[in-house]
This record gives sequence, structure tokens and C-alpha cells, in this order.
Amino acid sequence: MKPWSLLLLAAFCLSWFSAEAGFRAGIAIRVVTPEPLLPVSGGLGQPSSAREKRGELTVRALVLENDGVRVGFVSTDFIGFPAVLGDRVRARVKGLPGDHLLIGATHTHSAPESYGFPDGKGGSTADLKYLDFVVAQTADAVNEALGRLQSARLRVATGEAKGRIAYNYYAPDLYDPRASVIQAVGADGKAIATLVNYAVHPEVIGSSRGICSPDLIGPLYDRIAAAGGGTGIFMNGAQGGMVTADNRRPDGEANSWEECIRIGTLLADESLRLVKDAPLQDDPKLRVAVREVKFPVESPLLLGVLKGSPMGYRTDAEGRITTRMNLVDLGPARILTIPGEALPNIGYYLKRKLGGEHNLLFGLTNDAFGYILTEVDWNSFKRYEYVSRTCLGEQTGEILIREALQLVAEAGSRKR
Repeated sequence: MKPWSLLLLAAFCLSWFSAEAGFRAGIAIRVVTPEPLLPVSGGLGQPSSAREKRGELTVRALVLENDGVRVGFVSTDFIGFPAVLGDRVRARVKGLPGDHLLIGATHTHSAPESYGFPDGKGGSTADLKYLDFVVAQTADAVNEALGRLQSARLRVATGEAKGRIAYNYYAPDLYDPRASVIQAVGADGKAIATLVNYAVHPEVIGSSRGICSPDLIGPLYDRIAAAGGGTGIFMNGAQGGMVTADNRRPDGEANSWEECIRIGTLLADESLRLVKDAPLQDDPKLRVAVREVKFPVESPLLLGVLKGSPMGYRTDAEGRITTRMNLVDLGPARILTIPGEALPNIGYYLKRKLGGEHNLLFGLTNDAFGYILTEVDWNSFKRYEYVSRTCLGEQTGEILIREALQLVAEAGSRKR
């Protein structure tokens, strides 16, 4: 081979290697609205029949890669996505480590039941064949996102999302108004994907109106796409007890699809406003830490679910469930997963302790085991009777905080 040919070959190989070795992003969607429609669930209890739909239920997978490290963020339009389902998805994905695939739920209260709650008759209120379909579609979305990885840059922003989006039903001002936004931008300067991390219950419509819907998350996605933000993906935050959508009106709550559009559009616009002028990161470092955590199950209600469900939930000899927490460093962002619905005071505390420039909490991710309260809140107020009954136990919040801080200590500070 002539010397000039060798030089051209070397230049081509270097260019190819640089493109593959740099930061890359890929995203994919699957529609999982059941046809025909199935009953929808807002939690424990009998699901309600659905007569119509507003928007489509989807599962969305965003895969990021840099320097040989990959992570997948998955958002599913369900009230929760327990690890027994998530692990079945992971078994179908070969392109990244299973413990690097973070699967969360938007927490819509207008989708089919996904926990497999016992029906009191030896069966379940979930449609298990439908959940098989959802697992397959979710894995397909992840695999497609892996196949669509492309060179990208990163924007990250955090700030107050202004306007009537959320409030705390128990104490109106005790919620976190901050949204964090992660945006992957392609080589052509166009957004590939925009991830919104915000704490809110998407329950404008709820489970009693006979409507199957992603609730406000559907219009959020529509607006992001229409406004040039690429494909949207939503990861919930510390929205427990009860950080809900602010659909209050002078004449009562507005439980309509139009109100979903108003709130979802507003959250999208605020998120895009926040991230618009954030600096582009050409080579954001990516690191993923993993920690297994055990929680005692003291709640008779939740213990009954674990034992009576056909989903295969397991406890160890000491009556504890095992779940997983992740800590992800992505450029200036630090992300911690929470396997349930942490109350906002826990959320504020953990964000303050994470040590990143932008601190994100992905609630209802990797697992979805009820509310998470601190020891001093558990069963302390009449308002907290329900959230205490649907919390694994008095020490759940303490264990979560302790294990999270240990993860952070092992990773070190990322503040600049």
C-alpha cells in the first residue's frame, strides 16, 4: 500500500474511532396503549373500566454513552414499574449492563394496573398478558435506542418552573418548584432528546373517570417535540405525600384533558426556557454507580401485596425486600434513583447532599414500593395515616438516606 493510502486509512480510522468514542445519545419510543382498552388504576383497590382514551401511553428509552460507559433512562406511563417487570426488560437487552438500565414510571393514575395487586379471589387486578406485551415493547425501545446512538453534545439546566404546575395537597407550599433538564443535541445542532425531571403526581384526570391517559405527561411530550426539543422523556422526582398537579380553580378542581394540556404545555415551555441557554458540553463524563439496598417490610398492607401477588415478589429470611439504587454522574449533573415516592423534605435534603452542580432525583425508578417517609414523619400526623400505611416501614426513609449518602461518599463531590 502506498504511503498516501496509509495516511488516508489512518485518518479515516482516527475519525471513525473519535466519533464512536465520543459522547453519543439515542432515543426510541413504543406506544403501549391497550387495544381494546383495559381498566385503569390509581393504586390499591379495584381498577375502573376505561371507555375512552386521551393521548397515548408510551414507554421511552434514552441511552447515553461516553468512553465505553453506557446508561439507559426509561420512562413508562404507569403508576409504577416494579423491579420484577424491570428485570424482565433487562434480560432482553444485551447492549448495556442490566444495572445501568434505570427504569422509572411517570406515575399517571389513568393507565392499566402494573403491580399485580391481589384481587382477594386468588388472582390479580392486573392483566398479566398485557404486562408481557409492555415488557417486550420496553425492551424493544431500549434496543432501538442503542441502535440509534449518534454523536451528541449535552446541555443541563436547573431552575424554578414558574406558573401553576404543582402544589402539595397536604400543605400547599411544601413542594420543590425546581425542574432539571437534560438535553442531548446532535451534530446538526438540533435537539435529539429533552429529559425533564420534576416532582408531580400526573393525576389531573385520575382513575375514576373512565379515561385511559398519560395525563399531563402526554401534552408535555407533544409540546417538547413541537417546540424543537426532540423527543421528550419525563422522570418523576420526590413527589410523595402529596405533590400533585395544580389543577385548582375558584369553582373546584379541573379534572379535564384540557387542564392536562395546560399544565403539560407549561411544564414543557418552562423546561425548554431553562435549558435554552445552558452551555453545550462536548465531552460530558459519564459514570454509573450501583448499590443494593434492603428494606424491612413492616406494613401489613404491602406485605399482603408481596405475598398475594402472582408477580413473584420476594422477601429474604428476615422479611426484607432487596432493591437497587443508582448514582449517575453525567457532565455537571448528578442523578440519584429512589425506588418509590419520597416525601419532598427527603427530596430537598438529598439534593442538598448529592454534591453535584445539578442534582436530580429520579423517583419511582428501579422499583416502586410505596411512599418513603422519615422516621419522625411516619404515622405522626392524621394527614399521614394513608402514606404511612402504604410505606414499607418506619425506617424506610432513614435507610434510603443512609444508603444514598454512602453512595455519594464513595463517589466523591462533583461540585465545580
